[in-house]
Amino acid sequence: MAFDEGLAQRIREQLEGTGGLSEKQMFGGLSFLVGGNMCVGVIGDELIVRVGLDGTEAALARPGSRLFDFSGRPMKGWVTVAPAVLDADEVLAGWVDEGLRFVRTLPPK
Repeated sequence: MAFDEGLAQRIREQLEGTGGLSEKQMFGGLSFLVGGNMCVGVIGDELIVRVGLDGTEAALARPGSRLFDFSGRPMKGWVTVAPAVLDADEVLAGWVDEGLRFVRTLPPK
């Protein structure tokens, strides 16, 4: 599965200067890891964000979000964000920041 290179580049720009950042192809898309923990990613033209169990409800209340369901079983603590709501850089930045906040609570791998 191909992924939206434009969205991936916008995420790179949002994460520029983040320590411990790496990229890895996963789920047929591109994932961004911080300290070895997946933070955000792009599958097709959608953003996926790791928000953690405690952040799921609030994330799902935001426009364009739904539980991340890659294999027919929703992944707890993850959301998918529709491309229609990601046009504004500040919206994308808010989601990337949310992913970073959660990942920074985890020990590095």
